[in-house]
Amino acid sequence: MTKDQKVVAIQEIKDLLQDAKVVYVADLEGLNAGKSSDFRRQAFKQNIKVKVVKNTLLQKAMEQIEGVDYSEMFQSFKGNSAIMIAETASAPAKLIRDFRKKEEKPALKSAFVQETFYVGDNNLEMLANIKSREEMIGEIIGLLQSPIQRVVSALQNKPETVEAKAEEAAPAVEEAPATETPAAEGEAPAAE
Repeated sequence: MTKDQKVVAIQEIKDLLQDAKVVYVADLEGLNAGKSSDFRRQAFKQNIKVKVVKNTLLQKAMEQIEGVDYSEMFQSFKGNSAIMIAETASAPAKLIRDFRKKEEKPALKSAFVQETFYVGDNNLEMLANIKSREEMIGEIIGLLQSPIQRVVSALQNKPETVEAKAEEAAPAVEEAPATETPAAEGEAPAAE
């Protein structure tokens, strides 16, 4: 690879990483052409960009990115590497996990997710269980709606309940004087 080709390759990697919030580095070594194509196809369907890169070029590109210090990931850059860029934090981890149900690879080398670094394949399951922003918002909305729905329900049922209690109480008030015995003349009324 000539120096000019390296400069172009580094720039392509930088363009991918520039505004990425979710960056995974995976090991695809050992996947034949058919399995590799299948993995890429599945990634494309899930809006995950996959690019096989040289470790040295990846490291140089990451060193040139401003605002994020990727140096924690550099130790994992050995062997075959592919970067995976996604919008959803758990999407690449789920793709790797699901693909490994049939194959031994890909393996997670490292990841940068939600401003935190994860190094090693042992973090795969934890990363796969990270909730997406949409899932978190949905849960929060559900939690907020629950008490509101109870209040609205109570308010809607309240007039009926008040009227029903008023109707039940009214006959009891009318009957109460009729059941009392009039006090005899000269007797003091009983204290209540």
